[in-house]
Amino acid sequence: KTALIGGTTARSGGVMWIPDNRFMKRDGVPDSQEAANAYLDAVVGDHNDTPGASRERRQTYVARATKMVDFLVDQGIRLNRVSYWPDYYDERPGGSEKGRTVVAELFDVNELGDKKAMLRPNFIPMMSTLDEMLKLRFIKKSWESKRIAVRFVMRTILAKLTGKHFVTAGAALQGRMFQAALKAGVAFRTEAAVKELIVEQGKVTGVVAMIGGQPCRIGAKMGVLVNAGGFAHNQKMRDQYIPHTSTKWTNTAEGDTGDMILEMMRHGAAIAQMDEMVGNQMSIPPEMSEAAVKPVVQGVTAAPHAILVDQSGVRYMNESGSYMTYCQGMLARHRTVPAVPSWAIMDSQFMKNYSFITPMPGGKKPQSWFDSGFLKEADTIEELAGMLNIDPATLRATVDRFNAFVAKNVDEDFHRGERAYDRWLGDKFHPKNASLGEISEGPFYAAEVVPGDVGTYGGVVTDANARVLRDDGAVIEGLYATGISTASVFGRAYAGAGASVGPSFVWGYVAAQNAVGDKLPGTTRD
Repeated sequence: KTALIGGTTARSGGVMWIPDNRFMKRDGVPDSQEAANAYLDAVVGDHNDTPGASRERRQTYVARATKMVDFLVDQGIRLNRVSYWPDYYDERPGGSEKGRTVVAELFDVNELGDKKAMLRPNFIPMMSTLDEMLKLRFIKKSWESKRIAVRFVMRTILAKLTGKHFVTAGAALQGRMFQAALKAGVAFRTEAAVKELIVEQGKVTGVVAMIGGQPCRIGAKMGVLVNAGGFAHNQKMRDQYIPHTSTKWTNTAEGDTGDMILEMMRHGAAIAQMDEMVGNQMSIPPEMSEAAVKPVVQGVTAAPHAILVDQSGVRYMNESGSYMTYCQGMLARHRTVPAVPSWAIMDSQFMKNYSFITPMPGGKKPQSWFDSGFLKEADTIEELAGMLNIDPATLRATVDRFNAFVAKNVDEDFHRGERAYDRWLGDKFHPKNASLGEISEGPFYAAEVVPGDVGTYGGVVTDANARVLRDDGAVIEGLYATGISTASVFGRAYAGAGASVGPSFVWGYVAAQNAVGDKLPGTTRD
């Protein structure tokens, strides 16, 4: 649809959540399909309002995910795992503390030749792996982080001397996929938005796309696979399904406007889970353009010396929860107490030791942030409350209550810092608890936090073969869908890093197998 290849995945971390994968086995990280299914049972569960997350689909995902990764590796696509990235509910039965993440290795984009300009850029401009980037935040405290920084500098210098240009994260994943597809002889068309599905005698047999300003019919012998993103850039659909959110708060690619979800609905496709999104809490400076990658501040209120409060000055969640849970909490709170936006409250200890939007911890903040009121600074909590139109006594009571929990090293309200994921988001070098630290040293700071996203999480309902279904459960023959064009296999939960990119790949793999006749055991092909 757009001029670039790779979609939102290319700009993202490009992580896939793949249970029991070959890299876990290589590194001696315990896992099994039984453990993964137990975890999904505990986290996702069985609910009538999440048909995309049926038990059959969950179990199919677990069974096929590692086979999909093996298939890609066999095609020469170089993948690996992040050494430590806990599942987002690692304390639940079957949870993995070390994590089930799979990522692409760094990719020299120059290998794409004259096609390299077609690959969508990533949000990380540096030639550093995602694993390295996750550790660089401790550069002031860790010799390992300092060695990583040196390695990154040397790699950058060597790349320039040898004419290479490495890309990372999602751009590396999509770059490697793009390269493999080109080698396989796949023809790519950009700026070729699909306008309608062609249906003949009840079967989807192709599409009509606008190419060069003209409608072009493209036939499909074995079916059409829709992997067209969600509707994050469609404010009308957001207002209908996910109120109190905005197209200004999304990091999806610009083509993510829901066109193909609406077109599949026009042909009778069932939809579900449309009120969910892959929430990513954001704090957006006023000078930032809508097209820019918005700053995700997941690690801010998860770090010591910071909390999140609603517009009444009350803390209302575990700030170290997954980004999706975090934004769900904001929107749920907003139904009873104004909480969109909420306020991140930080003290000078936070500003000295951790990063707030600027890349490095303790970096000087632009004066324009203070002048515009985007970042507020005050000598006392009471003065800060006045700047936020919050009752000073309420905010003081909230901060004092949190500080008392820090002193006891137990968050009695929301249990922040008790699970591995909380501590991973925080500061492993902080004494007592990686996630808890007093808000006690002025000056004090506040900034707005909004429920942003990296994509919507609902769409058409598909079966265990990735075939699109009608409301009565009948298959729309010839029509497959994957990615966030579909109702997620994880329902209303985000199981771990890569819980949207992983399913996009897995269900694409399953759809292709079904289309060529390699159907799942125990199923019939319509």
